[in-house]
Amino acid sequence: MGGGPARGVALLGGGFSTDEDGLLDDWLLSHARSSRPKVCFVPTASGDAAAYVDQFLSAFESRDCEPSVLPLFRRQLDDEALRTFLLSQDVVYVGGGNTANLLAVWRVHGVDQVLCDAYDRGTLLCGISAGANCWAEGSHTDSFGPLTFLQDGLGLLPGSVCPHHDSEPGRRTSYRESVATGMLSPGWAVEDGVGALFVDGLLKEAVGRRPGAHLYWVEADEDLTVVERALPCRLLGGVV
Repeated sequence: MGGGPARGVALLGGGFSTDEDGLLDDWLLSHARSSRPKVCFVPTASGDAAAYVDQFLSAFESRDCEPSVLPLFRRQLDDEALRTFLLSQDVVYVGGGNTANLLAVWRVHGVDQVLCDAYDRGTLLCGISAGANCWAEGSHTDSFGPLTFLQDGLGLLPGSVCPHHDSEPGRRTSYRESVATGMLSPGWAVEDGVGALFVDGLLKEAVGRRPGAHLYWVEADEDLTVVERALPCRLLGGVV
């Protein structure tokens, strides 16, 4: 991408909705392209849950940024205004919920293409759970009830993503099986408490808000044996 803006995606294993210390959100804002970034919360995966929106505003209105929210279930902007609004953001922060529903609603409203354009223009795209899944080629999800694979992401991040790798029963085993069988491409398993920043599809930095939290690269070898490789995570808010 010679000469173009850095294209960033951040996967979050926490943030304002789960953590009281604010470390992951502060880390995220430190990578925005502006010293006072415009940060848009997109709560589509939760059905634009009002309590979730309130949590975001409570957490970010006190920070040195300009927070806003994009509702889609009671949409207020026409196509041109929606595009202008999203392309003006420095950070787009996508909340958790149902990954499959998130992607379907985005595509109906054309948000998927606008976000791809925003990415190419240097907007930092990020999120937790479904908001991390959506950026990859595929993901591990409970969108359909039982844990399974979804081969239907935006593809801005090569490979697949598995959130909650250490905290939800069955996640690790099911994701490993999906990779071993080829249902999902090799990819990134994110433990709770981890943040991972990718620039132009390549891992730039991994951090943790607690000791022992890991980001893993997960792939299958020629014998279909799954290999997990732990990546070093810089500890936030303390000394390793």
